[in-house]
Amino acid sequence: MPLMAAEVLLVRSSSCSLLPSSSPFIPSSSNQMRTSPCRCLLPRGAPLSGFFGCRLTNSSSTINLFSTKEELSAYAPKLRWKRTGGRHISGMVIKCNYPQNADLPRYYSKKEKKPFPVPIVELRRAARERIKNAKGKPRIPTLPPRNGMLVKSLIPVAYEVMNARVTLINNLKRLLKAVPVQACKYCNEIHVGSIGHPFKSCRGLYSNRRNGTHDWTRTFSSEDIFVSLECFHLSDRLGPRITHQERFSVPRAPAIVELCIQAGVDLPDLPTKRRRKPVIRVGRKEIIDANEDDLPEPKPNKHEVPILDILPDEDVVAPLSPEETAQLADETIKAWETVRQGVARLMRKYTVRVCGYCPEVHVGPTGHKAQNCGAHKHQQRNGQHGWQAAVLDNLFPPRYVWHMPESGEELKRELKNFYGQAPAVVEMCVQAGCTTIPDEYKSTMRLNVGIPASLKEAEMVV
Repeated sequence: MPLMAAEVLLVRSSSCSLLPSSSPFIPSSSNQMRTSPCRCLLPRGAPLSGFFGCRLTNSSSTINLFSTKEELSAYAPKLRWKRTGGRHISGMVIKCNYPQNADLPRYYSKKEKKPFPVPIVELRRAARERIKNAKGKPRIPTLPPRNGMLVKSLIPVAYEVMNARVTLINNLKRLLKAVPVQACKYCNEIHVGSIGHPFKSCRGLYSNRRNGTHDWTRTFSSEDIFVSLECFHLSDRLGPRITHQERFSVPRAPAIVELCIQAGVDLPDLPTKRRRKPVIRVGRKEIIDANEDDLPEPKPNKHEVPILDILPDEDVVAPLSPEETAQLADETIKAWETVRQGVARLMRKYTVRVCGYCPEVHVGPTGHKAQNCGAHKHQQRNGQHGWQAAVLDNLFPPRYVWHMPESGEELKRELKNFYGQAPAVVEMCVQAGCTTIPDEYKSTMRLNVGIPASLKEAEMVV
């Protein structure tokens, strides 16, 4: 049976499962899988040495692999035999959400506008369908957070994201003492390694004089690894939009922090208005706060937890041993995943806008009116931003870098097509000895692609 790049033929009986050892993907409990039944017929004399065994426990989401042939042979006699002279057992095809290999992230020029997450045609079609279905039906009450109330189920998530962000920044400061990171003097490109990569991809100042060659220098700043975008802080999420004249009087905060504040995190330095009753909408853009005088005294927030502090640069201590570095890398990759997954959950309920021309983000129902966009042809728009719905990478940029092969060899310019890329945080953790790599990044890292030993061997690749 032919298999796709992201499919694996898993042959299963009542107590044993067989998986071809040459399959491109090994299932694990962390993968999100979709199964479909199929059938497989093995001949009676088929050797079992070419298979890895795996046994399903409780449910199909938990899979244990057998590491030795002896463990597999203990389950082999339990297979049922068919009269036709073969071993007839049931099976299924497992499909992973992430392909084996994927294209590298595309580079968008400063002259290009960001693509919409959902095409305009689809948005208009959905709006017409929504208006058509709403005719003749009672008006549905506005749900939080659009009515000014908080989504209570997301308050613990907001506190978890806040502390995970601080943990991520503190761990990156410590890892930078042990894992060398190179930064170009003229552009914003970085490379995780003792020596910068040789690819001529510099687009900074006087890059044409250097033929695109980077000028590398070692960096110890966590801001080069973890990009923290800032946005305006809203004292009232449903209040009037920030005007151009208020752009200097309104404080700014990290976008992730502002998202957590609107989701329920209370910070004394950045106060915001909390409503205890839903707002009353008079018109499309006009609201009235409900009277809260009849309510009792507010109870303390039961979800509130202490917020961690970011370590100053002078208090950062490097890990003392390789074991401590590997443990720190595991904690860092866990904090990275916690922040990304938590921010993605918050963005499903709390609206985040991004300018289609520049990196400016705004956490709120509608974007601000400050005319500070300096992107391509901003004169034609009078400096106004082109607001559109934001995706996770707009609020939390992953900052992709080249992945170093496991052999430790330096990257070669002629073999560029064989190398993969990964977010800078993930690549730092891998080089620091991280034991687990998130499945979503393995496809762009190209872990299963063999790297030729020479240019002559690379030319033979079809």
